[in-house]
Amino acid sequence: MYLSKEKKAEIFATHGGAAMNTGSTEGQIALFTFRINHLTEHLKRNRHDYNTERSLVKLVGKRRSQLDYLKKKDINKYREILKTLNIRK
Repeated sequence: MYLSKEKKAEIFATHGGAAMNTGSTEGQIALFTFRINHLTEHLKRNRHDYNTERSLVKLVGKRRSQLDYLKKKDINKYREILKTLNIRK
């Protein structure tokens, strides 16, 4: 499995403030980014996996709406998370 409990806790500890703070917007954006990167690598190897492609598009949309929410609430955190996760705008 590509996303173990330890890896997930590490992502939330780094970006969400605490390992158990799974509801934070920054932590969710970081988790979505990790999953998007994993699915992108999978699709580079398996070009005809259309179900994974659909899942990737849905994840990108979820991350986009989370980023829009964060931009509306706190523009400084938004800019910081774009920089740390290397997300293009």
